[in-house]
Amino acid sequence: MGHNHDHGHDHHHNANKKALLISFCLIAAFMIVELIGGFLTNSLALISDAGHMLSDAASLGLSLVAFKIGEKAANTSKTYGYKRFEILAAFINGITLLAISLYIFWEAYHRFLAPPNVGSGMLIIAFIGLVVNIAVAWILMKGDTEENLNLRSAFLHVLGDLLGSVGAIVAGLLIMFFNWNIADPIASVIVALLVLISGWRVTRDSVHVLMEGKPSHIEMDVVEETLCNISGVKEVHDLHVWAITSDFPTLTCHLIVKDDVNRDSILEKASNLLHDKFELHHTTIQIEGADAKFHKKEDNCN
Repeated sequence: MGHNHDHGHDHHHNANKKALLISFCLIAAFMIVELIGGFLTNSLALISDAGHMLSDAASLGLSLVAFKIGEKAANTSKTYGYKRFEILAAFINGITLLAISLYIFWEAYHRFLAPPNVGSGMLIIAFIGLVVNIAVAWILMKGDTEENLNLRSAFLHVLGDLLGSVGAIVAGLLIMFFNWNIADPIASVIVALLVLISGWRVTRDSVHVLMEGKPSHIEMDVVEETLCNISGVKEVHDLHVWAITSDFPTLTCHLIVKDDVNRDSILEKASNLLHDKFELHHTTIQIEGADAKFHKKEDNCN
C-alpha cells in the first residue's frame, strides 16, 4: 500500500492568512462607521450594506480562526487534523448570509410602503465604503482565491459589497437631486439579492465538501482512465475522491496488477500521475494481485 502526502497546498497559507487579517481590520472598522451613518441618516441601504459587511467581517474572522485551528497537528482522535474547520466556518457564514438577506428584504418591504426621508450624508459614507471595498478586494486577490473556499467566498462577498456601495451612491444621488426617497429601499433590495446569491453559493459549496463530494476540477472517468493506462494495471476499483478542505483534495483506490510487474514502480507512477495531472495532494493506493480476495475479475482496464 502506498501513501503520498504533498505539502504544496500549504505554500499559500501565510499569504492567505495575512490577506484575511488586513481585510478583516478594514471591513470591521468601516462596518461600524457605516452602521452609525445608516442610523444617523435613516438609510436602509447603508444599514443593509453594514449588515453585509458584518457577515463579511464574521466570515473573515472565522477564516482566520480556521487557519489557526487548521495548523494544529493531526492526532489519534483527528487523524486528518483540524483543517475541515474551515468548511464549518464557511457553512456558518453561508447560513448567516441567507438570514441577513431575508431580514433586509423584510425591512425593504416596509420602506416601499412608506418611504422615509433619508439624509444626504449617506452619499459620503457610501463613497468611502466603495473605496474600502476596492482596497479589500485588491488585497484578497493577492491570496489563493481559486483554491481556498473561505478566501474565495470572502472575495465574492466583498465584490457584492462593492456593488452595494455603488447602489447606495446611486440612491444617494437620486435622493439628493430628485428627492426620490424610494431609491433607498430599491438599493437595499439589490444588496439583499447580492447577499442571497453569495450566501447560497457558500452554503452549497461548503455542504458539498462536508458531504465528501468530488472536487469540481476532477472527473472520475478521466482519473480511472489515467490509472488504467499505466502499464501492468488490469483493474481500478474502490476509487474515491473527496476533499478534506477546499484546497486539500484526497484520493483512495485499489489497483489490480499483473503478477509479473514491479509493484513499487506502478505505485510510484500512479502517485506521480495523480499529483501532476489532477493536483491531488494526498493519495492512498492499495496494490493487489489478480488473486486478491476482493478482486471481482472484471479487468475494467482492458
